[in-house]
Amino acid sequence: MMISKQQIIEGLQKKIEAGEPIIATAAGAGLVARVEEKNGADLIVVYNSGLYRMNGIASIAGNLPIGDANQIVYDMGKNQILPMVDHTPVVAGIYGVDPTRDMRRFLTELWNIGYRCVINFPTIGKLSGPIRKELEQVDLGFAKEVERLQLAAELGFVTLAYCYNPEEAEILAKADIDIIVSHAGLTAGGDVGVKIAAPIDVAIRKTEEILSAAKKIKPDIITLCHGGPIVSPEDVQRVLKETCAMGFVAASSIERLPVEKGISDTLKALKSVRK
Repeated sequence: MMISKQQIIEGLQKKIEAGEPIIATAAGAGLVARVEEKNGADLIVVYNSGLYRMNGIASIAGNLPIGDANQIVYDMGKNQILPMVDHTPVVAGIYGVDPTRDMRRFLTELWNIGYRCVINFPTIGKLSGPIRKELEQVDLGFAKEVERLQLAAELGFVTLAYCYNPEEAEILAKADIDIIVSHAGLTAGGDVGVKIAAPIDVAIRKTEEILSAAKKIKPDIITLCHGGPIVSPEDVQRVLKETCAMGFVAASSIERLPVEKGISDTLKALKSVRK
């Protein structure tokens, strides 16, 4: 895929100017990616959590030390996702603070197999308390993650960043990140989603606080929302109406929940068949 960063950003901006939401969709399998592209996804995102999610494990496993996050995303992209995608920009979820890799070399490898965007996942931003403080003290914190996103931008990638609070939104905007994604928490619903999520009103307020903080620093930043109780098209419609979000990142809500429901409904219908 020879599309450039400028072409990707211009394409997204044209949709925004036309009043159309930006819809980014996660793909944990090649079939999912193919269907998403066929039906107009603006970006396709590959996370290590997609591997877990599509194997019946809660997405939050992507934040745990149970696999090599960066290698998983490289392998999924090369062997499953990128061969199924013809023209949609594909986003690699990178663990930016990975101390075991030369990140410049790794990002170059991602570029060479066809990734054109990156997002900070797994992200230090999700962590708090003693573990966050200790990571920050040993140079494995949020600042390092931002540096790696800036390195990706230097290499030509479109940069997306998950964000959990207004303070870090300002840091990301000052770092000239292209797209900020407010994160309202693990997606609710289904077999492995959280059972209790913040009310939609709370998610809307948090989303606006994060995204508006970034826009004050960088007015042309593209703003997306994600997570928690923001699940259905109706939820997304309300968030877009009541915040400065310009679109939505669908992960569990596009590939896990529909699969769970589709298989369940089809199997129930099959079980009702009588000779």
